[in-house]
Amino acid sequence: MTELAGLRAIVTGGASGIGLATAELLAGRGATVAVLDLTPGDVPAPLIGFTADVGDDTGVRRAVDAAAAALGGLDILVNNAGVGAAGTVEDNTDEQWHQVLDINVLGVVRTTRAALPHLRRSAHAAIVNTCSIAATAGLPRRALYSASKGAVYALTLAMAADHMDEGIRVTCVTPGTVDTPWVTRLLDRSPDATAELAALNARQPHGRLVTAQEVAAAIAYLAGPLAGSTTGTALAVDGGMAGLRLRPAAG
Repeated sequence: MTELAGLRAIVTGGASGIGLATAELLAGRGATVAVLDLTPGDVPAPLIGFTADVGDDTGVRRAVDAAAAALGGLDILVNNAGVGAAGTVEDNTDEQWHQVLDINVLGVVRTTRAALPHLRRSAHAAIVNTCSIAATAGLPRRALYSASKGAVYALTLAMAADHMDEGIRVTCVTPGTVDTPWVTRLLDRSPDATAELAALNARQPHGRLVTAQEVAAAIAYLAGPLAGSTTGTALAVDGGMAGLRLRPAAG
């Protein structure tokens, strides 16, 4: 499949997990792809790595400009960089709230702000934000993370409206629980990793974790020309978690 041939993409948080799967898929479909990450040194060819911290506005602007120059322009921005958090509203300190909101929400703002001058020169401009089922469903012990992803969801809609007249489409994906390094670390900290994994699998109607490649496929569709009439939309990749209410299996 080469439907992205000739397009140029930046993926933040692209050195692991959903970001790496997305960057590799975009490249496999013909795009030229730059990865922005805290530690981009190990990204495989043909991906081009740039060091960037989405919490640093000056650094983000410098990295986006360098990536766009290396790519010869920019058509696609995937705002994927983010951090997780666990706990109720009582459990996370003000410092943790500021940190997570700064990376998960303002990180999208900073990278998009830096990319817009380049995207405005594209005949096929698309922004895809990595959101979460946590934006639209109440999950236990995810207050801070849910608040940050709820903001990303609302920001996606606002950005889609703001940049419609410029020909820039803005969408997001809302994955369920994805098999990523963050979830692995969460399981490692659990007193009973086997029981915790079973619970995470069971809360998704199809009975398993979502794969990073499945989320990447959704992002690649939204970023591509076949989604030319799709903007201001959230695409769920959650095994039916958001919309299905299945009957329990008979005992």
